[in-house]
Amino acid sequence: MSEGHPSSRPGFWRTYVFSTDHKTIGIQFLITSLVMLLFGGLLAALMRWQLGWPGQPLAFMEKLAPNGMPGGVMVPEYYNMLFTMHGSIMIFFGIIPILVGAFGNYLIPLKIGAPDMAFPKLNMASYWLMPPAILIMLAGFFVEGGAAASGWTAYAPLSSTLGAGQTCWIISVILVGTSSIMGAINYIATIVSLRAKGMTFFRLPMSIWALFITAIMSLLATPVLAAAVIMLLLDRSLGTSFFLPAGMVVDGVAWAGHSGGQVLLWQHLFWFYSHPAVYIMILPAMGFVSDILPNFSRKPLFGYHSMVYAISGIALLGFLVWAHHMFASGMNPALGTSFMAATMVIAVPTGVKMFNWLATLWRGSIRLTTPMFHACAFLSLFLIGGLTGIFAASMPVDVYLHDTYFIVGHLHYVLLGGSLFGAFAGITYWFPKMFGRMLDERLGLVHGALTFIFFNAVMFPMFILGIGGMPRRIYDWTQYAHLTHFGGLNRMMSVAAFCLVTAQLIFMVNFFWSLFKGKRASENPWDSTTLEWATSSPPPHGNFATPPTVSHGPYEYSVPGRATDWVAQNAAS
Repeated sequence: MSEGHPSSRPGFWRTYVFSTDHKTIGIQFLITSLVMLLFGGLLAALMRWQLGWPGQPLAFMEKLAPNGMPGGVMVPEYYNMLFTMHGSIMIFFGIIPILVGAFGNYLIPLKIGAPDMAFPKLNMASYWLMPPAILIMLAGFFVEGGAAASGWTAYAPLSSTLGAGQTCWIISVILVGTSSIMGAINYIATIVSLRAKGMTFFRLPMSIWALFITAIMSLLATPVLAAAVIMLLLDRSLGTSFFLPAGMVVDGVAWAGHSGGQVLLWQHLFWFYSHPAVYIMILPAMGFVSDILPNFSRKPLFGYHSMVYAISGIALLGFLVWAHHMFASGMNPALGTSFMAATMVIAVPTGVKMFNWLATLWRGSIRLTTPMFHACAFLSLFLIGGLTGIFAASMPVDVYLHDTYFIVGHLHYVLLGGSLFGAFAGITYWFPKMFGRMLDERLGLVHGALTFIFFNAVMFPMFILGIGGMPRRIYDWTQYAHLTHFGGLNRMMSVAAFCLVTAQLIFMVNFFWSLFKGKRASENPWDSTTLEWATSSPPPHGNFATPPTVSHGPYEYSVPGRATDWVAQNAAS
């Protein structure tokens, strides 16, 4: 039977559900992570209700969570579940899957001129571990004792002793980690072995460099988290003592192991993964921005080689600074000083990247499209996140700031302001390639502007609250006499948070309306140079009618002597 015969074509399920095509898998990751980001945002809105108006009833919640909000009033245990599940969902099912899973799957073969991933079935399996992981984690809300409530960091010994919801969290994270390892193996193998003719490593776009280095970090760091959560599961289920100290009371009974475990061991293992994970969540966004800024300023990327070395340096140093999350744990000051110094050094390659982005914009012919707006918003918000990180990196300062809202603000400027605006930049830039239609520019800019305004209105006051001494992870700040004058600020932040979540409906409307009614996109609507724009929108199965040959670098804009102000990578020399 010929390949073109109708009987030989895969059916609906094989084409759109259990597909091995990297583009379909990328879109599956995209839709799944967008839904989970919205759900995680709704959990944050519930938290902000409690923080804005502590103890005030929210009537409709009594039916949804009668045990956690009797009479619509939130109990402390339910608040703990909310901030645990908010952080876990946003990180494990939102930011990492959208930046690494969605864009990594969709872009890598297209941008290197390959027909698909190196291991298509492994690729499919990496996605289909996500839905059961999501369902298992959310099932925690319905088991006895409720969902996980030890924070997204799951610090022992609390996480060793909570109810069945914490076990759901552990199993879910094991599945997510396995998915990440599968994806990392695939990304590395694809980039190393399937590049098109002429696509040398120093002709790779920065987005591919970022995803390549992210995959290496994920492959090295994620097994450490997997080992840690498996040990935690064994402590909970088989009576081992990796993290439970001798004499600890569990369910009213003193634990009587032969030797005590070390609670700080969990922190070392967790942060050895989770600090590189911060860069796993931000490096892809840096790569996307590095592709977008040259396009919409019509200039080559300034300092391409230094950008590659900088992103590699960030990855390397990211493995050497994990214990700066533990300055308040009582570590030896000499050891803490070494981690403090390493953390300060990581600002150097980050500063190189910021300088190069600004130099790329300098005197460029800037077009303020929706992707460009999000990319510029990324620069400003990530800069605030980075600068506030310098305070937290100083051990004497961090001892004061560590358990305050200053750290919450810093975390959100890096991971929400940086990663999420990087994701929005990527979605709005590659939407025409993914779906063959253009997003509405006016709606896109309105959504971007409102998100930027409300994000800052929610997050920037956290630095003020933190310096003023407001502890993080608290249910009711009114119990602290020195915080009562922050009532107005907390209520303003809560209103801004509700507006921030509501503004995302504009994005959702634009996204799904444009899928069916948006203007048809050409092959290369942005006049871009990289290979994904050398095929149709959306690309066919196999991506390219003929394998491309690469003759140019990825950012040849405004080249003297050319008829157009851009030169495609596959154009003849």
